[in-house]
Amino acid sequence: MAILMCRPDHFDIEYEINPWMHVDVAVNHSAARQQWDALYNTFTHFGETVELIPQVAGLPDMVFTANAGVVWGHNAVVSRFRHVERQGEEPFWVEAFERLGYTVHSMPGDISFEGAGDALFVGSTLFAGWGFRTDRAAHQIVAEQLGVELVSLHLVDPRFYHLDTCFSPLNATTVMFAPDAFDDESATVIRRTIPHVIEVPPEIARGFACNAITVGRHLVSSLASERLNGQFADAGFDVTALPMSEFMKAGGGVRCLSLPFDVGTTGA
Repeated sequence: MAILMCRPDHFDIEYEINPWMHVDVAVNHSAARQQWDALYNTFTHFGETVELIPQVAGLPDMVFTANAGVVWGHNAVVSRFRHVERQGEEPFWVEAFERLGYTVHSMPGDISFEGAGDALFVGSTLFAGWGFRTDRAAHQIVAEQLGVELVSLHLVDPRFYHLDTCFSPLNATTVMFAPDAFDDESATVIRRTIPHVIEVPPEIARGFACNAITVGRHLVSSLASERLNGQFADAGFDVTALPMSEFMKAGGGVRCLSLPFDVGTTGA
């Protein structure tokens, strides 16, 4: 596995497109770089290769590489952002995926899809979220482009506007999720289809605990994840909890800043 990241050279709060963003709340740029560096160093410490893409001035959310697209096998489906403020990122993500050796697919122009922010694999099954930033119509298109099985999940709390803010696959049989972020039917589907589920209370989920990524037995998340250490230990994971305060101001955390991809299936 390798991880695609983007240094926060131009990260800021320049607009408001989710409930966490407020243009009158200043980003501490020095702290943001320190927090990003700590995440980068954590990945490299655990032996992961990190592929970097330069951030483009005027695209402050480009640091959130999880939103670039979703990858599986030799294929990448690039995002079609709902908000015009992020649409300028799209050609740079196409270029990045092509450089990594992927066959790149796209959405029809009238359908929104926001990549691994709303599309996460549990084993070989794609769990895809809809309700705020991705259209439900995008799910079947992505599943067909990638050739995978699909489970659609309905997000109902605007604070959890992307799936990766409230649902985190830890391995092929284990996820953590915040039930209050989903409608009742979707929460039931998660509990029924995934063998081991760690349920996260809303007050912990609001600290971006679910915006996490696993590297082998290591779970990397925000400081809020420390409150679940016992459950993670029982599931066989140790936890690296990192401060993510500056990126949480924009509605992001560890997973948002990281797009895992399998080097062995691409030309990288």
